[in-house]
Amino acid sequence: MTIIEKSWDPITRVVGSLGIHARIDLGTRQVLRCHSTSSIFRGYSVFMQGKDPRDAHVITSRICGICGDNHATCSVYTQNMAYGIQPPHLAEWIINLAEAAEYMFDHNLYQENLVGVDFCERMMAETNPSVLELARATESPHGGIHGLRTIGDIMAAFNPFEGSLYQEALQMSRLTREMFCLMEGRHVHPSTLYPGGVGTVPSVQLFNDYLVRLVRYTEFLKRMVPLHDDLFDFFYQALPGYEEVGRRRITLFSWGSFQDPESCDFTYSAMSDWGKKMFVSPGIVLDGALITSDLVDINLGLRILLGSSFYEDWQDQQTFVTHDPLGNPIDQRHPWNQTTLPRPQKRDFDGRYTWVMSPRWLHGGEHLALDTGGGALGRLWVTALAGTVSTPYVHATGSSVRISLPRTAHLPDTVFEWRIPQWSNALERNRARTYFQAYSAAMAFHFLDKAMAEVNAGRLDTWTPFTVPDDAIACGFHEAVRGGLSHHMVIRDGKIANYHPYPPTCWNTSPRDSFGTPGPCEDAVEGTPIFEESGADDFKGIDVMRVVRSFDPCLPCGVHLYTGGGRHRQVDHLPLLGG
Repeated sequence: MTIIEKSWDPITRVVGSLGIHARIDLGTRQVLRCHSTSSIFRGYSVFMQGKDPRDAHVITSRICGICGDNHATCSVYTQNMAYGIQPPHLAEWIINLAEAAEYMFDHNLYQENLVGVDFCERMMAETNPSVLELARATESPHGGIHGLRTIGDIMAAFNPFEGSLYQEALQMSRLTREMFCLMEGRHVHPSTLYPGGVGTVPSVQLFNDYLVRLVRYTEFLKRMVPLHDDLFDFFYQALPGYEEVGRRRITLFSWGSFQDPESCDFTYSAMSDWGKKMFVSPGIVLDGALITSDLVDINLGLRILLGSSFYEDWQDQQTFVTHDPLGNPIDQRHPWNQTTLPRPQKRDFDGRYTWVMSPRWLHGGEHLALDTGGGALGRLWVTALAGTVSTPYVHATGSSVRISLPRTAHLPDTVFEWRIPQWSNALERNRARTYFQAYSAAMAFHFLDKAMAEVNAGRLDTWTPFTVPDDAIACGFHEAVRGGLSHHMVIRDGKIANYHPYPPTCWNTSPRDSFGTPGPCEDAVEGTPIFEESGADDFKGIDVMRVVRSFDPCLPCGVHLYTGGGRHRQVDHLPLLGG
């Protein structure tokens, strides 16, 4: 029996200070134990207190330099509820177009330029040379579409900096970032997104500029979906048992995305109804069944547990909200009532070891460690089962999602169908990421149709005036790229009294909670079989890294600077070029 202890801290090709610490038995080729850590505290919930609520989206977008616009959007949804306002329809179509561009941008960049390296020729040569040899001899089933004859050719195309697909994906990322900026001015911190709507000036030219780029990106996707199917299906065939890599109980969630302005008024009282009209369905899937798609139910079940994190308990602290607007009681461990009390200390894997708390969802007395499946898997799975999304471009069937992409310059109309897989594992999280790019592109065509109809009808308003109430409670639910995102705000005397954003990485990389339940990433790594051909001396842990990266972790959202009481930190900025 050969037991090794391995620590990857920080993990490369993810954003932030994620550490994975594992105990591995190379005799049985299996991971025995895993702890997920983050070594940085981010105190947005602390310094949001006392701020003007109208600044919330500007501040929270700075939580992350990757998905800042997702935070800004979620904050705007929260403010809309707090102020009792409904934006003009055109404004919501513009926001949806921006978020569709963000999904395409981020998923593409992560999939091809970061995750893709885990499957590239160079990596395979170091970790699985026999599999690479087989890949070079295996024809790609869809090679006639994507242009790469063998699976080995696909792996070579992923080689960092020099691979053809690696380089092309960078150009596609530029296109989608331009699409976002057309809608909201700046990426990733929007400059024309406000509560009540947007400051974007609508025109036929604006939407045509977006469309031109969307069509180019759509042609790229028509090659990428079958290419990734070929690659991931090959791994199942070449390495029997690979379905167990990163496999965990199916406890997936989506908080929903893409509001339908014809249904959504942002009131809490109607949230159950308008939430179900989103163009990405909200919901929770447990063991393959959709147990709820009601945002009010979802909100009431939220619990934040301390578990193994570096914080003091807030059970004896102030209770901000006793009941929601419908009269339902609110628990002290709900985000509305959380008080953040940091307590830095030495890392102890038998005690406390990370700055990430443990968000859980209470169901039948069990605090479920839900995960997002890296975002795309949760969204597609929930949407498929809910069966409510039906547009000319995307249709949820109850067991699948059909995605129709129109004709492009060199490729005909194309229909892809994402079907609910057997497992929630590393390969299916990655596969879903490509399919959701196609989903986003297809929905963008729908949103363009709707936006152009508003323009052609002369309905050009993009903002609704509002006033900030003295007191309010509000929440917003949205899908960040890597999964469910919620913002909870309490306003008192016209100022923010409490504010808590909970991004997907808090869920996915959470530690063992107060009941000893490991977080999703920890759980997915533990028990993962090892297929790497390396021995103890040159072990790289590629199978473990594939599991971790399949969740698309982004740690800035998970955990800001803590210097201790009484210490002063000064930062001097040197002006350049006379600025």
